[in-house]
Amino acid sequence: MNKFLNKWFRQIHRWIAVPTALLILFAFIIKMVGSSEVAALWEKWDKLPSVLMLFMAITGSYLYLLPYIVKAQRKQRNVAIQKADR
Repeated sequence: MNKFLNKWFRQIHRWIAVPTALLILFAFIIKMVGSSEVAALWEKWDKLPSVLMLFMAITGSYLYLLPYIVKAQRKQRNVAIQKADR
């Protein structure tokens, strides 16, 4: 992938991390000390941290594998150059 897309994956991962962490903390506080009305309201939004965690897992795994992908592409490019020189 090109550098532009890599930059956006990194930005998306960073911007999703903050609200995810806050929502998880918020959910923990609501379930521990919240009233029943607030807990009932939270039940509607309870899936949001899970969805954000899924996006973080996808972007995070891509960012984790990115150096290995680049290394493999570089190796393929070097092999192709060596074959062309022969």
